[in-house]
Amino acid sequence: QVQLVQSGGGLAQAGGSLDLSCAASGSILRVYTWGWYRQAPGQQRELVAQITRGAVETYQDSVKGRVTISRDNVLNIVYLRMNSLKPEDTAVYYCTADVQPIDHDTYRTYWGQGTQVTVSS
Repeated sequence: QVQLVQSGGGLAQAGGSLDLSCAASGSILRVYTWGWYRQAPGQQRELVAQITRGAVETYQDSVKGRVTISRDNVLNIVYLRMNSLKPEDTAVYYCTADVQPIDHDTYRTYWGQGTQVTVSS
């Protein structure tokens, strides 16, 4: 069984910074793509950033230049560093991981439990 456990987030002022992390544990053979999504109240869940196993990064246009995703392939952790925070970054943030479990031939996508990020103006 695979689990994703998130940490970080919380309350920040506009212009500030926050860090999120997400650790995968369990019977993991390999983690492919990691992703960070967010969902604001009344809004659809949207992709913020993702990073492939080969460290190719993709960002939503609204966070480009302010957010950095990174990964540790040994510890199976993904990080999200958010700078120059804006009130519109307020949302619940979720990590995802495409994980190939041990003794499986393919991968499936797992989700973290979500963590609140609130940016005050």
